[in-house]
Amino acid sequence: MICWTDSLEIAISLADNFPEIDPKTINFVDLRALVLNLEDFEEADSKCGERVLEAIQMNWIEEIE
Repeated sequence: MICWTDSLEIAISLADNFPEIDPKTINFVDLRALVLNLEDFEEADSKCGERVLEAIQMNWIEEIE
């Protein structure tokens, strides 16, 4: 199970599942939707804020570089 605090695990999963998406250009609304639809993700979106999404995005960028 992945939660919002697992930003690195989320980033790795996003990189594996969505190689066609550039994390530098994705907006937070779309990023949140992608995370919520990950197979191993099992937490509500109420615990998700801008800082959490920024951390996920930064980890995702680092993961693909």
